[in-house]
Amino acid sequence: MHPIIVSETVHPAGESKIALASAVESELVIDTPGGRYRASFDDRTPVSALGPLVFFAQYLQASGQFEALCRNAPLVYRSPNAPAARDVVGTVVLGILAGHWRYAHLSALRFDEVAPGLLGLSTICSEDSVRRGLRRVDQIEGAQWLRGHLRQSWWEFLSTPWILDVDTTIKPLYGRQEGAAVGYNPQKPGRPSHALHTYWISTLRLCLDVETHPGNHSAAGYGLDGLWTLIDELPPQRRPHLVRGDCAYGHETCLLAAEKRGQAYLFKLRRSQGVSRLITQIERERETRWQDAGQGWVGTEGSLRLQGWSLARRVVILRRRLSQSRSPRARRQTAKQAANLWTHAGLEIAACEVIDYEYQVLVTNLSYGVETLAPIYRARGDAENPFDELKNQWGWGGFTTQRLATSQQAARLIALVYNWWTLYNRLVTPGQHHEAITSRPRLLGGVAKQSDHAGQKRLAVRLLHADAPELKPRIIALVGWLQDLLTSAEQLDVATRWQRIVARILAQNFGVMGPAPPMLPAPA
Repeated sequence: MHPIIVSETVHPAGESKIALASAVESELVIDTPGGRYRASFDDRTPVSALGPLVFFAQYLQASGQFEALCRNAPLVYRSPNAPAARDVVGTVVLGILAGHWRYAHLSALRFDEVAPGLLGLSTICSEDSVRRGLRRVDQIEGAQWLRGHLRQSWWEFLSTPWILDVDTTIKPLYGRQEGAAVGYNPQKPGRPSHALHTYWISTLRLCLDVETHPGNHSAAGYGLDGLWTLIDELPPQRRPHLVRGDCAYGHETCLLAAEKRGQAYLFKLRRSQGVSRLITQIERERETRWQDAGQGWVGTEGSLRLQGWSLARRVVILRRRLSQSRSPRARRQTAKQAANLWTHAGLEIAACEVIDYEYQVLVTNLSYGVETLAPIYRARGDAENPFDELKNQWGWGGFTTQRLATSQQAARLIALVYNWWTLYNRLVTPGQHHEAITSRPRLLGGVAKQSDHAGQKRLAVRLLHADAPELKPRIIALVGWLQDLLTSAEQLDVATRWQRIVARILAQNFGVMGPAPPMLPAPA
């Protein structure tokens, strides 16, 4: 008999799964430039890269606004395997807070085992679930849902005089989204875009509302319906003392609508032929009295009726020497405009001193003096900063889907979270507004490790910012105050708690114990 021949297998058996598991769980010896370390994987301890979120979650609980947002969400699923509406909304809120600006970025939250529990979520939804969920929201119901909660975030701040800033920003698009049209786009000419018409509370930097329009609807007239609807819905005692905007709003339709409502306004005028003739006339009058308007500006006032206007209106003419202007571009443009102006008037440029000035012409129905109106309009420049913050730091530049209605809902949801965070930041670090690029690392930059013992959940939080020694006492003081509001004053309903939070924000930031800060100087 032939001996039994045992042949070797071509592919030898690999390591067993047990051996691999033990190798993974064992310590790994690692030599580094800093010395030898022993490392191991830990998949059991719940940890979070958003550790300080627990303090913001307490603020949301005390205000009751996150609970109301999830409770009223118009998301209805029939499938038993569908995600909960609270999980969908909470996932978007967490993504916005973490600085995400694409739906695909939400996947970075999937393995955070602490943050979902802080907001009462059962799980983090996938990007597809979130996108489909927002697409299921009816356009009308979604507008009522988000506009109502935006209104709740700023309503208590409107009891005393305040300024409403109105402006438009452009959101470039890179796909085939609904409403992607070529319009005014100063940063990327020819690029399809959406136009976001927005309304703000000045000084507090709170967003009242935002409307998403196709890119070729960037003109101010497309946002006037939303503006006047917002104002008409307010009771007379809570309406803005002043509506303020740039030269896009200084036309007859906007002015006439404000005058019919008895609404005060302050808008800039374009350098049209009628405005240029007025400047020429003012400069040629030797008896013109120029008043100091601050920051190198001097001003005077007059009356103007442009072609297309139904009546003459009060205007304020401001001028400043080009040598004091901070913008080289403004110097070049103003010099060119002045040269064209005086050439048209038949005068020699060399004999004219006006070429050394830049001009601004404002139209208003207020009775304030020039020295008061000029700084009020200059303060409008602060309204440009929230645009940069929301587009580049909060997600207005992203969270885009093929449907325009879904992009509109995402824009309003981002504005709502921005308002929550702005007010929370005012509580922790009062005195001034901190943009997300600064406040998010300071107040959310940290890690947390969760442990369960004796039926209690414990979080070990560590702030990862150089300002941690300064922030810890502030956070501890705020946590104690909010916890007293939640426990010691259990008889208070959600609305009363929110009123007390608003009063604390105003007292700390503006020294006002009432419901809103005074935002206007005294009239002349």
